[in-house]
Amino acid sequence: MPNLKDLKTRIDSVKSTRKITQAMQMVAAAKLRRAEEAAGAARPYAEQFNAVMAGPAGSVGDGGPKLLTGTGSDQTHLLVVMTSERGLCGGFNSQIVRQARVDIARLLGEGKTVKILTIGKKGREQLRRDYDAHMVDHVDL
Repeated sequence: MPNLKDLKTRIDSVKSTRKITQAMQMVAAAKLRRAEEAAGAARPYAEQFNAVMAGPAGSVGDGGPKLLTGTGSDQTHLLVVMTSERGLCGGFNSQIVRQARVDIARLLGEGKTVKILTIGKKGREQLRRDYDAHMVDHVDL
Protein backbone atom coordinates (compact mmCIF):
# COMPACT_ATOMS: atom_id res chain seq x y z
CA MET A 1 0.00 0.00 0.00
CA PRO A 2 1.41 3.41 -0.94
CA ASN A 3 2.35 5.73 1.85
CA LEU A 4 1.32 9.37 2.24
CA LYS A 5 4.41 10.73 0.47
CA ASP A 6 3.78 8.53 -2.61
CA LEU A 7 0.17 9.71 -2.77
CA LYS A 8 1.18 13.40 -2.54
CA THR A 9 3.79 12.88 -5.28
CA ARG A 10 1.19 11.21 -7.49
CA ILE A 11 -1.33 14.03 -6.89
CA ASP A 12 1.29 16.65 -7.77
CA SER A 13 2.18 14.69 -10.91
CA VAL A 14 -1.46 14.57 -12.03
CA LYS A 15 -1.86 18.31 -11.38
CA SER A 16 1.23 19.04 -13.48
CA THR A 17 -0.07 16.85 -16.28
CA ARG A 18 -3.44 18.66 -16.14
CA LYS A 19 -1.70 22.05 -16.45
CA ILE A 20 0.33 20.88 -19.43
CA THR A 21 -2.78 19.44 -21.10
CA GLN A 22 -4.71 22.68 -20.61
CA ALA A 23 -1.83 24.69 -22.09
CA MET A 24 -1.72 22.36 -25.10
CA GLN A 25 -5.48 22.77 -25.58
CA MET A 26 -5.14 26.55 -25.52
CA VAL A 27 -2.35 26.45 -28.10
CA ALA A 28 -4.38 24.11 -30.33
CA ALA A 29 -7.42 26.39 -30.06
CA ALA A 30 -5.32 29.40 -31.06
CA LYS A 31 -3.87 27.53 -34.04
CA LEU A 32 -7.33 26.41 -35.13
CA ARG A 33 -8.62 29.98 -34.90
CA ARG A 34 -5.72 31.26 -37.02
CA ALA A 35 -6.29 28.51 -39.60
CA GLU A 36 -9.99 29.36 -39.80
CA GLU A 37 -9.15 33.05 -40.28
CA ALA A 38 -6.65 32.17 -43.04
CA ALA A 39 -9.24 30.00 -44.80
CA GLY A 40 -11.78 32.80 -44.57
CA ALA A 41 -9.26 35.30 -45.94
CA ALA A 42 -8.52 33.00 -48.91
CA ARG A 43 -12.19 32.72 -49.91
CA PRO A 44 -12.21 35.84 -52.18
CA TYR A 45 -9.15 34.51 -54.02
CA ALA A 46 -10.79 31.12 -54.54
CA GLU A 47 -13.97 32.76 -55.84
CA GLN A 48 -11.97 34.92 -58.27
CA PHE A 49 -9.97 31.86 -59.41
CA ASN A 50 -13.20 29.97 -60.10
CA ALA A 51 -14.55 32.94 -62.08
CA VAL A 52 -11.37 33.14 -64.16
CA MET A 53 -11.35 29.39 -64.85
CA ALA A 54 -15.04 29.34 -65.78
CA GLY A 55 -14.24 31.22 -69.01
CA PRO A 56 -11.94 28.62 -70.62
CA ALA A 57 -13.94 25.75 -69.16
CA GLY A 58 -17.13 27.13 -70.68
CA SER A 59 -15.59 27.25 -74.16
CA VAL A 60 -14.64 23.56 -74.15
CA GLY A 61 -17.89 22.48 -75.76
CA ASP A 62 -17.58 24.85 -78.71
CA GLY A 63 -14.10 24.11 -80.07
CA GLY A 64 -12.05 25.57 -77.22
CA PRO A 65 -8.32 25.16 -76.70
CA LYS A 66 -6.83 21.74 -77.47
CA LEU A 67 -5.41 21.53 -73.96
CA LEU A 68 -8.92 21.56 -72.51
CA THR A 69 -10.78 19.68 -75.24
CA GLY A 70 -8.23 16.96 -75.93
CA THR A 71 -7.93 14.99 -79.14
CA GLY A 72 -10.70 12.51 -78.49
CA SER A 73 -8.17 9.73 -77.95
CA ASP A 74 -7.16 8.48 -74.53
CA GLN A 75 -4.17 6.51 -75.77
CA THR A 76 -1.51 8.72 -74.14
CA HIS A 77 -1.64 9.61 -70.44
CA LEU A 78 0.51 12.15 -68.63
CA LEU A 79 1.04 11.26 -64.98
CA VAL A 80 2.19 14.19 -62.83
CA VAL A 81 3.89 12.89 -59.68
CA MET A 82 4.50 15.54 -57.01
CA THR A 83 6.79 14.62 -54.11
CA SER A 84 9.08 16.55 -51.78
CA GLU A 85 12.65 17.55 -52.48
CA ARG A 86 14.00 16.49 -49.11
CA GLY A 87 13.13 16.34 -45.45
CA LEU A 88 11.26 14.02 -43.14
CA CYS A 89 8.56 13.05 -45.62
CA GLY A 90 9.37 9.38 -46.16
CA GLY A 91 5.85 8.05 -45.69
CA PHE A 92 4.35 10.85 -47.78
CA ASN A 93 6.72 10.23 -50.69
CA SER A 94 6.39 6.44 -50.46
CA GLN A 95 2.60 6.56 -50.65
CA ILE A 96 2.64 8.88 -53.67
CA VAL A 97 5.22 6.77 -55.53
CA ARG A 98 3.37 3.55 -54.63
CA GLN A 99 0.12 4.94 -56.08
CA ALA A 100 1.96 6.20 -59.16
CA ARG A 101 3.41 2.72 -59.74
CA VAL A 102 -0.08 1.19 -59.44
CA ASP A 103 -1.49 3.68 -61.96
CA ILE A 104 1.43 3.21 -64.36
CA ALA A 105 1.12 -0.57 -64.24
CA ARG A 106 -2.64 -0.36 -64.82
CA LEU A 107 -2.29 1.99 -67.80
CA LEU A 108 0.55 0.00 -69.36
CA GLY A 109 -1.49 -3.18 -68.84
CA GLU A 110 -4.32 -1.56 -70.81
CA GLY A 111 -1.89 -0.87 -73.65
CA LYS A 112 -1.79 2.89 -73.10
CA THR A 113 1.21 5.14 -73.54
CA VAL A 114 2.34 6.66 -70.24
CA LYS A 115 4.46 9.77 -69.84
CA ILE A 116 5.65 10.80 -66.39
CA LEU A 117 6.33 14.35 -65.22
CA THR A 118 7.90 14.45 -61.77
CA ILE A 119 7.93 17.40 -59.43
CA GLY A 120 10.30 16.87 -56.54
CA LYS A 121 13.56 14.99 -56.33
CA LYS A 122 12.34 12.00 -54.33
CA GLY A 123 9.71 10.95 -56.86
CA ARG A 124 12.15 11.27 -59.73
CA GLU A 125 14.75 9.16 -57.93
CA GLN A 126 12.33 6.37 -57.11
CA LEU A 127 10.53 6.22 -60.46
CA ARG A 128 13.61 6.63 -62.64
CA ARG A 129 14.82 3.11 -61.74
CA ASP A 130 11.87 1.37 -63.35
CA TYR A 131 10.30 3.91 -65.69
CA ASP A 132 13.17 6.00 -67.10
CA ALA A 133 11.95 5.49 -70.67
CA HIS A 134 8.58 7.07 -69.76
CA MET A 135 10.01 10.15 -68.03
CA VAL A 136 9.34 13.31 -69.99
CA ASP A 137 10.60 16.00 -67.62
CA HIS A 138 11.36 16.96 -64.07
CA VAL A 139 10.60 20.19 -62.27
CA ASP A 140 12.94 21.28 -59.47
CA LEU A 141 11.31 23.19 -56.66
